[in-house]
Amino acid sequence: MIFLVSKQTIAIIRQYMRNSSSKNCQTFKNLPPTHGHYTLRIRKHWHPRLNATLKPCAPHLGTTEQSRYHIVMKNLLYIVLYTWSLLCRADGLPDLGDTSQEAMSQQQERKIGEQSMFEIRSDKDYLDDAEVNDYLNQLGYQLVSNSNEPSQEFEFFALNDNTINAFALPGGFIGVNTGLILMAQSESELASVLSHEIAHVTQHHLARMVAGQKIDSVAAIAALAVAILAARSNPQTSQAAIVGMQAGSIQRQLNFTRIHEQEADRIGLSTLKKAGFDPHAMPIFFERLQKSTRLLDNSMPTYLRTHPITSDRIADVANRVQQTPYRLVADSLSFQLVRAKLRAIQKNSQEAINFFKSAIGEQKHGNQTAQRYGLVLALMRAGQVARATQEFTPLQTLTSQNPMIATLAGQIKRMDKSNTNTTEFYRNATQSFPQHRALAYDYVELLLEAKRFEDALKLLNEQIITHPNDLRLHELLARNYAALGKRQEEHHALAYTYILRGNLLNAIEQLELAKSAGTDFHELSIIESELKQFKEIAAARAKKN
Repeated sequence: MIFLVSKQTIAIIRQYMRNSSSKNCQTFKNLPPTHGHYTLRIRKHWHPRLNATLKPCAPHLGTTEQSRYHIVMKNLLYIVLYTWSLLCRADGLPDLGDTSQEAMSQQQERKIGEQSMFEIRSDKDYLDDAEVNDYLNQLGYQLVSNSNEPSQEFEFFALNDNTINAFALPGGFIGVNTGLILMAQSESELASVLSHEIAHVTQHHLARMVAGQKIDSVAAIAALAVAILAARSNPQTSQAAIVGMQAGSIQRQLNFTRIHEQEADRIGLSTLKKAGFDPHAMPIFFERLQKSTRLLDNSMPTYLRTHPITSDRIADVANRVQQTPYRLVADSLSFQLVRAKLRAIQKNSQEAINFFKSAIGEQKHGNQTAQRYGLVLALMRAGQVARATQEFTPLQTLTSQNPMIATLAGQIKRMDKSNTNTTEFYRNATQSFPQHRALAYDYVELLLEAKRFEDALKLLNEQIITHPNDLRLHELLARNYAALGKRQEEHHALAYTYILRGNLLNAIEQLELAKSAGTDFHELSIIESELKQFKEIAAARAKKN
């Protein structure tokens, strides 16, 4: 059954928020039930506790219209969620300054994290690489499923920053700097850091410290969280980043305490063991971090400033794993490939070529398959297609086994204009690895180049259903509709790209263009509903400013 949020539902939600106390604004789950309507629980990575009253919609089964409605419904629910976020922000809700409130609710934690992530995703250091972030989420959820809160929602992401750092925001958002990924000498070492950060979230350490500051709104706390994140990456700018908020004293209080660190070590170590990784990797990695401070001219890694590692901590973790026998835990190929990819994109192309040639020739610096993968990436960046094709030959047999290698194989085929089976390759590869977004991006690009717009639309619809908040997919969708001459759908898709960037005014502009560009009744009703809501939000924000 395909569902569409009814106009009555929108009215209920809006009236409910107008009449809500600050606590009720935390969630929609108490919306009054409507007889004969349906309740939909949003899929993971949207919002775990957002319930909405829905009514059935009945386009013909199996048609493009049905697929489109399914996507529009999911996008509209995302917009409603984002609307709620902005309204809560505009109204200064929920109030967190109640002295009787000792800790935030999970809904408040998630809202802080969501608002912080709008800022982080727009930052130049946010690494918008589907393969790297998908790997981190795969590894992260392997750990989460073995944690003390396996149902907790998480999102793992990378920042293109060579400093050694990882951090957790309230609500389950965990960032990892590329410098830390490259410093880890095994997947178990990287997993040990993630398990430690996961424990900070499941034990609500940062949330409890933030709540203790008695700051009066989620928006203020979200801004503080982002500012402190910036300060941790660049301490020299900390005072400018959080001016007017007594930043110095708050930042000192938000650095994790010894008790928090010991608890995160203990719980993270248990998660690491249960997930099948080497628990000895945690004290080994911590000791290497501590030793690295001696080589940095009295400047310690960022991770050590916010997660102080003492000899006592290392000894405590080492004692906990002492009775655990050593066993070899092999790194996944994806771990090695991600590291090779980061090296290939961070160095200039010639430096990367020289690095990987040396690693392959001397058989050093880790996995030979990953080194060859990195060499091929570097050669492609340098425009040396023929040589990249030649160097890729030993990897050919792994194309059907690993999606990152399959993606690289497809990119080589696309650069080789004489190749005649590229489309067939992508069709088979996307069937073998349907969740690998990088493959889907490239296949859509190929279909657009070939003017196979209906095939591209079908693939985009399938991907957006699975990844509804993927900015790149919505950008490709807008391009596809533009090529088809469907201006209403084009501008509607562009509106979603601006929403995903947090740009409300440009989203309104695109919705206005979409409204005047077409006559599709169902699409128009959704556009008008969104326009009305967004204009109300914009007016509220303008009034507040």
